[in-house]
Amino acid sequence: MSEIGHRTLRVNGLDMHVAEAGTGPLVVLLHGFPELWYSWRHQLPVLAGAGFHAVAPDLRGHGQTSAPTGVAGYGMAEHVADVVGLLDALGAETAVLVGHDWGARTVWAAGELHPQRFPGLAVLSVPHSARSARPPVEQLREWAGDRFNWMLYFQEPGVAEAELADDVTRTLRLMMYGLSGDAGELGIRLVAGLPRDALLLNEIPEPPGPLSWLTAADLSYYSAQYRQTGFTGALNRYRNADRDWHRLPTLGTTALRQPALFVAGALDSAVRFGDPTTMRERVPGLTELILLPGCGHWVQQERPHEVNDALLAFLRSI
Repeated sequence: MSEIGHRTLRVNGLDMHVAEAGTGPLVVLLHGFPELWYSWRHQLPVLAGAGFHAVAPDLRGHGQTSAPTGVAGYGMAEHVADVVGLLDALGAETAVLVGHDWGARTVWAAGELHPQRFPGLAVLSVPHSARSARPPVEQLREWAGDRFNWMLYFQEPGVAEAELADDVTRTLRLMMYGLSGDAGELGIRLVAGLPRDALLLNEIPEPPGPLSWLTAADLSYYSAQYRQTGFTGALNRYRNADRDWHRLPTLGTTALRQPALFVAGALDSAVRFGDPTTMRERVPGLTELILLPGCGHWVQQERPHEVNDALLAFLRSI
């Protein structure tokens, strides 16, 4: 098994920490929230062992990568520019992009805006969506009504930070459990079934026992990093949703024709509130759509072997 190395690269004005393994065709893996490069710990050595150069950065505002000040520094345009800049820093013309959660949204965006740089897209958990008719936060307020909504809760600077930072280890333990397959239907309630004035963490019970896919050492790594950085950089991604809609008016309007793979947990609320098969109209290059039974949102951590098999088959096919 290939070892994972670490270094810092100058990327798009940032000092970007990357974890990497192997040599060969470049595969870049983008994490989500509340995650880090570490979310790909099961994928990096396997991809390296199969003959690929696998690189997983801490994204801006996360882990050991620079954290710009101000909400505007965390828009989708900035995240896509970071990925393009990472390829340039690595001396690569192209790379296959792999992304989960917010990283998945960046993969879809980068694939649409720079198809020549990203000839293959592997996306976990978050299906492609077309451009909305109105700014997304505005639409969410109407849809949510008197119900709690994560995106809306994260909009006001300082509010979510206060709750999440109070006990970082508890925050991460509960969020990881609450949206996992271990919690069953709880994830659906957390996304759409809470009253508007709910405090997010108070609605998630402690896991009944150790999680097989998240060890004490794993949780300790995540916690140490988020205690150091806080949650503001990560939450600022959510606070750019409407700004992105205005700044990138073509995003979500162009078909993605390069080969694409989609993998998600069947219990993930990101796919249970909509039919992911409908994205085939917008992603005609979609080669395979895999839903893993009993799996929740943290798919590459909950089901690493299945995800690795799917990624390797996809990478070898293109």
